[in-house]
Amino acid sequence: MHCDERGRLMEILRSDDEFFERFGQVYVTTAYPGVVKAWHFHKKQTDHFAVVKGMAKIVLYDGREDSPTSGAVNEFFAGEMHPILVKIPPLVYHGYKCISETEAMVMNIPTELFDYDEPDEHRVAPDDPSIPYDWARRDG
Repeated sequence: MHCDERGRLMEILRSDDEFFERFGQVYVTTAYPGVVKAWHFHKKQTDHFAVVKGMAKIVLYDGREDSPTSGAVNEFFAGEMHPILVKIPPLVYHGYKCISETEAMVMNIPTELFDYDEPDEHRVAPDDPSIPYDWARRDG
């Protein structure tokens, strides 16, 4: 993040970043306060999430049996108050919840183009019992 008296600038993803793979497209999705958009994964696509408005809790679950992080859950709090980029590998379940009082806007820079005829989008419900995660707010 670069800040001065005029405002802020955040470079989200550069082609010379060591983790950059390729460019597919860029899109924005939103969620209203308290809304959960989960779970899904991609077989081929890597996602790159950046919350550009509001705040969101981005959650990843590694259901890959052959992965060294199999069964791991990771939470990332991202947005205006904490500008980060979250890279989400293929086959990792992911979703997000708007945790701000205003709509959260998530920019995604996936490595693949969306295929309207054969989407690389595999979904399960937010409360699917096979994923050990509860989207409820935890105070304390």
